[in-house]
Amino acid sequence: MESAAQEINVLIERVKKADLPDKLRELVLVRLNQLTKLTNSPSFLPEFDSMVRYIEWITVLPWNKRTQDTLDLVNAKKILDLHHYGLEDIKTRVLEYMSVMKLKLEKGESADVYRAPILCFVGLVGTGKTTIASSIAEALGRPFARIPFGGMGDPLDLRGQSRMHPEAEPGKIIKALRDTQSRNPVILLDEIDRVTDQGRSSIMGVLVELLDPKQNHAFTDHYIDFPFDLSEALFIATANNTTNIATAVMDRLEPISMPSYTDAEKIVIGQKYILPAAIKASGLPDGSLIIDDDIWANIVRPLGYDAGIRTLERNIDGVVRKVARMIVENIAKSVRISTENIKQFLPQ
Repeated sequence: MESAAQEINVLIERVKKADLPDKLRELVLVRLNQLTKLTNSPSFLPEFDSMVRYIEWITVLPWNKRTQDTLDLVNAKKILDLHHYGLEDIKTRVLEYMSVMKLKLEKGESADVYRAPILCFVGLVGTGKTTIASSIAEALGRPFARIPFGGMGDPLDLRGQSRMHPEAEPGKIIKALRDTQSRNPVILLDEIDRVTDQGRSSIMGVLVELLDPKQNHAFTDHYIDFPFDLSEALFIATANNTTNIATAVMDRLEPISMPSYTDAEKIVIGQKYILPAAIKASGLPDGSLIIDDDIWANIVRPLGYDAGIRTLERNIDGVVRKVARMIVENIAKSVRISTENIKQFLPQ
């Protein structure tokens, strides 16, 4: 089959030109040369399709692509303050970590030699665990990927399936590297305490490998079947509590408690952070929504106590949507929310 041989040659050239580890390139070229001998075999098409998918994956991974860290502490503090109210202890810890990296670079040493602390933010839903992680990535200038663990029941979700399976694909770690196009991204392991009971022990085993500096320099996804160096990635974990996290995993984490917000703090967060962001996202004109100071307590706690700010975000988003509709339908050009009309805008 001349056309089949030509297609294999195209793959061979693609592999030769790709930025791959030399050993991996050799292995794939051997497989492709073996495939040329099967062009008249019934098994050729399945094998060929499998190799095409495999080569598509390995050639898009950032084997040698790094992101240059932005170690400007003044700018980093501005970014952290821009997105988060309070949390001074956590911000201090991030700036300390960046300071060590900066000093090592100034001495001519690799910043990656410094083993980044694996922070684990622990707190109730809505206390800012996920957003502080993305802010750390922004402050460092690194791409950010989030891997949700809630409901995860199979370690293959992380490590991928063997190519022996027809519908096999890489796991979430490799997909995060593909999406970020960097071998040193910030990877958020979100809610690692919420994996299923059935798969907990196996998933915790994969986490130990990911978080252990002695092991993560050669992480092997079952699909890729070749070690990938994850030692330069910055892992951050979150959890609602640490009860369901294996001891071996906790030994590799530095838990940091996320404080619950008081009503007074929520009011500041609502006024300075959430409302401006919601107005911008909705496209409302400047000055079209004004909320009187004395009704913020109703917005913060209309239906009861919430340790986080999820309820506050939902309430503000709901207010903004109602105002947007009023403006679009020409009911009003601007809206002022006061004690007289608050019930019109908040859930009862």
